[in-house]
Formats: sequence, structure tokens, C-alpha cells
Amino acid sequence: MLPVFKTRRLPGLFDEFLNGNLLPNYIEEGAWKSTPAVNIFETNEKFEIEIAAPGLEKEDFKIDLKDETLTVYSEKKDKKEEKEKGKVVRSEFRYSSFQRSFSLPHEVDVNAINANHKNGILTIELPKKVEYKDNSVRQIEIQ
Repeated sequence: MLPVFKTRRLPGLFDEFLNGNLLPNYIEEGAWKSTPAVNIFETNEKFEIEIAAPGLEKEDFKIDLKDETLTVYSEKKDKKEEKEKGKVVRSEFRYSSFQRSFSLPHEVDVNAINANHKNGILTIELPKKVEYKDNSVRQIEIQ
């Protein structure tokens, strides 16, 4: 039986993806522009969350864990000014932020979670507790 791995967001991206409603709602609403794509993988040893966020550096992210809920958020501000003869002739600023929350399955060892950032992808590893790891099949000798 696979664990329940829910995401919480308004509206729930993972839930909509599983229900087949992803593309129509997100293209129409434009939410796909500001919410990074997320991949979730499971192996016998761990879960892994990948968040694609090109243009963001590791310093732009914060990850919190509270009551088996993992929250990833980012906030970035950019400001560019062009001056001519001491006067500002053009000023542009951008502000972007996002927040994603994941309800962790009970089999995650919350004390062993780690994260790294490389080439615009934030990877969060969620190792499973020893008692939940699938052991290889072995034959039991009947006495």
C-alpha cells in the first residue's frame, strides 16, 4: 500500500494532478507561472522532492518542518535602475514568492531530512525510518 503524500496549497496542485484536472485550471488561471513544478519520487529507502526553480539560489529558499508538515518557501526581490545625469530615467522591480507545504507520511525519519540545491533544482531527501524500509524477500526455513 502506498502512503498518502498530500500537498497543501490553494488549490492543491498534487490533488488536482491526481484527479486529472491540472492543465485546464492552471493554464486558465495562470498559476503555473508563479508556482514551481514539483516532482515526488519514492524508493525503498526514501522519498525525494524536487522543486524546479530556475533563477533562484539556495539562499532564496527556506524550509520549515512542523508537526509532520514540510513547508518550502521563497521570496526574491530584484530592482534595476537606469540613471542619466543623476536622474532616474527608468526603474524596474520584480517581486516573486511561493510557498508549498507537504504533509509527510509517518514513515519519514524527520530527523534525517536533508536538502541541496544544484542547477536551479532544490532536492529534498526524506529518508524512511528503518522499520518502514522494504527488506528484500527472503525465504524462511520451516522447522
